[in-house]
Amino acid sequence: MKNLLANWRKSSWFASSSLDTRYALIEACLIGLFSALAAVLLKQGISWLGGWRIRTVHIVGAKIVLPLVGLILGTLAGAVIELLSPSAAGGGIPQVKAALAKYPIILNLRTALVKTLATILIVGAGFTLGRRGPTVHIGAALGAQVSRWIPNSPTNRRQMIAAGAAAGLAAGFNTPIAGVLFVVEELMRDISGLTLETAIAASFTGAVVSRILGSADLNVPLAVIDSARRGSFAPPEIPFYILLGILAGILGGVFNRAIIRGMKFSRRLPFPIPLRIGLAGLISGTIVAWLPPFFQDNAGLRELLIAGQFSWQMTALVFVAQFCLTILAYSAGAPGGLFAPALVLGSALGYLVGAAEVALISSESAYTFALAGMGAFFTAVVRVPVTAIIIVFEMTADFNLVLPLMISCAIAYIVAESVSQGSLYEHLLEASGIELTEEHPQNDFMAELTADDVMQSRVETFPSNLTLPELIQAMSRSHHRGFPVVEEGKLVGIITQSDIPEDSQKNAATLLKDIMTSQPISVSPDTSLADVLYLLNRYQLSRLPVTEGYRLLGIITRSDIIKAEAKQLNCEHQPKARFEPSYVVYQTRSPATGKGRILLPVANPENIQALVEIAGVIARYHQYEIEFLQVICVPNHIFPAQAGVETAKNRQLMQSLENWGSKLAIPVHTQIRVATDVSEAILETVAREHIDLLLMGWKSQTISIESIFGTVTDSLIKQASCDLMLVKLGKSPHAFPQERDLRHKWLIPTTGGDRIKKLLTILPPLAGLDCVPPKLQLCHIYPPDESKPSTNDFQQATELLRNAMNCPIIPLLIPSYSVSEAVVHLTRRKKYGLVILGASNEGMLQNAVKGNIPHAIARQTETTVIIFRSFNQ
Repeated sequence: MKNLLANWRKSSWFASSSLDTRYALIEACLIGLFSALAAVLLKQGISWLGGWRIRTVHIVGAKIVLPLVGLILGTLAGAVIELLSPSAAGGGIPQVKAALAKYPIILNLRTALVKTLATILIVGAGFTLGRRGPTVHIGAALGAQVSRWIPNSPTNRRQMIAAGAAAGLAAGFNTPIAGVLFVVEELMRDISGLTLETAIAASFTGAVVSRILGSADLNVPLAVIDSARRGSFAPPEIPFYILLGILAGILGGVFNRAIIRGMKFSRRLPFPIPLRIGLAGLISGTIVAWLPPFFQDNAGLRELLIAGQFSWQMTALVFVAQFCLTILAYSAGAPGGLFAPALVLGSALGYLVGAAEVALISSESAYTFALAGMGAFFTAVVRVPVTAIIIVFEMTADFNLVLPLMISCAIAYIVAESVSQGSLYEHLLEASGIELTEEHPQNDFMAELTADDVMQSRVETFPSNLTLPELIQAMSRSHHRGFPVVEEGKLVGIITQSDIPEDSQKNAATLLKDIMTSQPISVSPDTSLADVLYLLNRYQLSRLPVTEGYRLLGIITRSDIIKAEAKQLNCEHQPKARFEPSYVVYQTRSPATGKGRILLPVANPENIQALVEIAGVIARYHQYEIEFLQVICVPNHIFPAQAGVETAKNRQLMQSLENWGSKLAIPVHTQIRVATDVSEAILETVAREHIDLLLMGWKSQTISIESIFGTVTDSLIKQASCDLMLVKLGKSPHAFPQERDLRHKWLIPTTGGDRIKKLLTILPPLAGLDCVPPKLQLCHIYPPDESKPSTNDFQQATELLRNAMNCPIIPLLIPSYSVSEAVVHLTRRKKYGLVILGASNEGMLQNAVKGNIPHAIARQTETTVIIFRSFNQ
């Protein structure tokens, strides 16, 4: 087993091992079983409801019952779909086709159950739609659900959806070969081994179980089959089969165009889906009530049509009525299929052509034309000639039909493509905004998502000077098996467990840099997942670092890609937040030599100097780059890329900041963006430039009662994927008061060591703002009713600060029920020059009864306040 798993890990991610294939085949058989049970349930439900409708018609009368039943049951079916599962609307095959093309279409057990119930209501109510198309949708939904219950690879999950669709068609028609061919010809257009094997297994199981449970096919009368078998294909009949193909192609193309236009018209109506379907049922029921009585029983009508029990005039009436009523029902979005209606319409058309052939050349029977017409019209509607031929052949088991079917279906396909190019299902998808073309038949999300969308941005890294025992100990504390190696913020290698020597005791003096893989293969953040996967397979890797230059941004593993594809197939994938597009009108770049990047939005000219000084000391201390950003806001109705804005003064300011960075040897980047929303422009910059620290100023004045720090600031606190430093300057235009004694007195309220660890990112560099070291007052506020407050965390915080800062540190315990009041009172009494607060996302945005503590302190003090929120919290 270990060798098997090892070989599986080394194989290509797309390839499936023999063990996976066996599991997939067992899973496919299980899907076939469920699909057959669903098909039988659907048939029995329609039969019961349809029988009740016919009996009620005989008692009350068709002109009352049929319109009311169509209205009530149609509205009920629409309400069930709208409330429980909107993805169950329509025929279902377009949804399956889109899901197999990797579009985020919902397929699950709920979809299958709602589709079953709604189809029973619709077909049982007398709508001229079939149940075979819905069985394909139900089977695919069950396949998707089973693939969630039974763990499998994402690739196999897609095969299971296709297998469920094949089983649904096979169970509906009792035609297992046609089920497989429909998947290959229309849904997936894939003949890979796994696709065929799973589709065959599911289709065979579905057909066998359906037949055991007594689910009939399209009810082709035995007399028709026997008559067709007695006949033989003769050359004089060829022109009539060609004529049948031409008529089927023309009428099938018109049928498709009418459905597409009908759906577009229906969607423009100011009615909800339930009412649209109910109105279609009312109209359909009213029309059927005025037609001859045999119209009231769909199943009986099909048998009579195929058997040729009507005169050619009545057959023509049936064709026209069925043609129009099917378009009406399907265009309204009713959950029913077109397979059975297309076959019935084809049989009527074929019988008409056959009747003409009998009258002209005295042929023995017109039944062969009726059966050939079924395949021809089915081909013209669905554009799957091979599947159409096999469906009719499997229902009759008559080789004499093969040549007539081939001629009629081939001609029908060519003519239909001339009238209305492309499959009906593709046109329906295009009307819903989903386009499948020959060049791009699938929505390959792996080509659309990038490494930046999937990577883990918080990465465990090791320095290159670790000794082998230290490395082993560090790796034992982590659940990861591979780690990037960094030196001065730059990626220099990667280490995995397999790189560790077997005899680690004899190599205790070995350093990590001696055994790591140097110059590892890496990808940029905009590399597509498809390219990432190619590199993983090409070089047999399990992970790839994501870098910008030599700077490590994150890491992406095989499991990250598998999870992304699984979420996509399950409609759970949520890419990183995308913002309203802003437009860059000015930008300068410096060499990307820093270990990180600070973003400083430049907005208020009064605090630019102080914020730039703070950004400068942090950048020098951490060897960061600085990104200066100015956002020019335009009204919502103006597209940013087309807005005419004046940027002369803004560019002068940016150039002065570039000169400032050049003097201090700090890499400075600048950009001016035009946007309709300032916060979205800043968040877009944070994401695009991989910002580590967002530094902002704040006036401590909030205009809106619904916001805490202001609408823009609140949004950034909540959404920015980086550390955030909010600075409220004191009355002095500079960072700190002018009095030297007050300028160097800092107050740091804290609750323990963890909060101080976060603040150590900014405290040491801030201490370098002046040559005189500051005096730090570290205070802990505790409730007065605690006789002996716990100070272990506070003592730990004090020690951490003393070890990190070369300056006096004075601890202070203050009893108070209100943290903000205690800090404000202490600040006013001792006149601190700076108050530094650590906070989390939740704490900074919480504005309940007690109020927001950082906000209250910053607003009520006249000194400078810095609020720091670490992204790791």
